[in-house]
Amino acid sequence: MGIFNKMLTNRATVLSNPSKWLSDIFGGSKTSSGVTVNEGNAMNSTAVYAAQKVIFETVASLPLILYQRNGDSKERATNHRLHYLLHDQPNEEMTAFTFRELMQHHLLTWGNAFAEKVINGAGQVIALWPLDPSQTVVERNLRTQELEYYTVMPDGQAFKLKREQVFHIPGLGDGLVGKSPIRMHREAIGLSKATEEFGSRFFGEGATPSGIIEYPTALDDEAYERFRNDVRDAHSGLSKSHKLMILEQGLKYHQVGVPPEDAQFLETRKFQTTEISRIYRVPPHMIGDLEKATFSNIEHQGIEFVVHTIRPWLVRWEQAIKMQLISPSSRKTHFAEFLVEGLLRGDIQSRYEAYAVARQNGWMNADEIRSKENMNPMPDGEGKKYFVNGNMRPVNEPYKGGDGQ
Repeated sequence: MGIFNKMLTNRATVLSNPSKWLSDIFGGSKTSSGVTVNEGNAMNSTAVYAAQKVIFETVASLPLILYQRNGDSKERATNHRLHYLLHDQPNEEMTAFTFRELMQHHLLTWGNAFAEKVINGAGQVIALWPLDPSQTVVERNLRTQELEYYTVMPDGQAFKLKREQVFHIPGLGDGLVGKSPIRMHREAIGLSKATEEFGSRFFGEGATPSGIIEYPTALDDEAYERFRNDVRDAHSGLSKSHKLMILEQGLKYHQVGVPPEDAQFLETRKFQTTEISRIYRVPPHMIGDLEKATFSNIEHQGIEFVVHTIRPWLVRWEQAIKMQLISPSSRKTHFAEFLVEGLLRGDIQSRYEAYAVARQNGWMNADEIRSKENMNPMPDGEGKKYFVNGNMRPVNEPYKGGDGQ
């Protein structure tokens, strides 16, 4: 069966409950707020954009290291080809940051991130190229029971890829394919977009009449339209607000004041910002809502962001890399891991106090501490010694009694 026939199979749908492919053709289905929301326009919402941006930029900026186990310790596998792909450059046109930023954005929007694996004759992955999740379909072959990926490239060419040819990170879903967070929460996002649109119209035209002009005599339709257009051209819009109005021929102006708060505009916008923050589990202060943020709790919220928001995404990445990019024979000895210590660092006083405890109790040496502060090791290997509290002696040097023994 050809790929186009395959992708068009089982496309039957009903208008009362249209399938995703049908609603996409017409721009997506409308929400209760009357705003159309889909994966293509959700980022037009400033709250969605800000929430996603803080997540995918954080994931993209963290160092991603390939390690090799060496007994009870580990060391960076910098000579391994996969380390270069993950840490530096996954393909000839993208940096590691750009690649991970795009893949994480796909996860946050479509619920799936796909990349085609380029494999050499030795079975090694030598490049990763992102695939458009809006043009990629995952199906199980009923004959072989294997997953197959059908994708359409930007030039319009359609391809079928085997499971071993695709690097796939699924979000929350059925265990194999993730669900779109945008579609699951389109009502909340739709209301957010609607309030933004309302705000634009409010300051462009006015949510309610700001005043009434009383004309002393009746006007015919032509005169009324001409007078209304003249007033609108002269005074409508934010740039013309508070402009002096000159009235003549017995005209009277009656002011009608309705501040935006009375239309619950600002309250609704704040609430929707909180809603979007809740969807993506991002502290509101990180997307510009500082109403409940204080200097004392922002640091703790930042740590909670790493632990409860970023860490689950990192685990998805790490486990997908181990399962799909590392060969079965190397999975017991190699693994990928993000470095998050930099995000968890407190203020300088808290860090130095923690280092002092670690140093005095013998589980960190000076070089390890200096490394965390981006400093070079001490000369002559002096920084590699471990000390314990008391007289701060090396841990391998025995204590002497009162008689010197």
